[in-house]
Amino acid sequence: MAKFLNTSATSYFLEELIKSAKDRLILISPFLKFNDRIKELLEDKNRLKIDVRIIYGKSELQNDEIAWLSKLTYIRTSFCKNLHAKCYLNENFCIITSLNLYEFSQINNNEMGVAVSRKDDEKLYKDAFEEAQRIIRISDEVRISLEKIPQNNELKSDSEDKTKQSKLTTSKLAIKLGKTTDELLDSLITNGYLEAVNGENKLTEKGEKSAGGENKQGRFGAYFLWDDTFNF
Repeated sequence: MAKFLNTSATSYFLEELIKSAKDRLILISPFLKFNDRIKELLEDKNRLKIDVRIIYGKSELQNDEIAWLSKLTYIRTSFCKNLHAKCYLNENFCIITSLNLYEFSQINNNEMGVAVSRKDDEKLYKDAFEEAQRIIRISDEVRISLEKIPQNNELKSDSEDKTKQSKLTTSKLAIKLGKTTDELLDSLITNGYLEAVNGENKLTEKGEKSAGGENKQGRFGAYFLWDDTFNF
């Protein structure tokens, strides 16, 4: 039977839900921001190679947090436009709540939530899980990494780069080709323009010569540029 949760109980059950995840963990929250305790728990899930999906509507990560998250290889992040739901699930439990993942909400706000057990409320859990899967399907998976992040002002600041007007970042090239960034990265690897080495994408000789690929260093770290005429 579903259990009502107040602020402190929601925080407690959320921590237990993350800790007890053995196969999967889904965290749906409008804001991509974590307190230190949530970070510790996610790091532990990553060490245990648990499949973690985080769906968010707005990122509020600082540079050091982006670098931290990019190292957690078993945690996947997806952007969902107009997301306002807050729902946290593992393979056995679900919490539907007003509680965000960041510290301010857990300290200063008055929250409510409902905890659902898959064993005791199978249909309710199934309905919540299926809705979570739908949200994942309509979301755009994003690599919260140094490759995904470059903004326009990074390129503008490199005023000495004479090729900047004819080059596109991977994300902008993906938009031009009608793909998501992940789809384009997969295609670049499949077609030999990039290669995956120890979990990182590396530019190949083919990518450099045939696609005008360049490995750049920006404010957030390494990223790729491509000829704006490149298509395949």
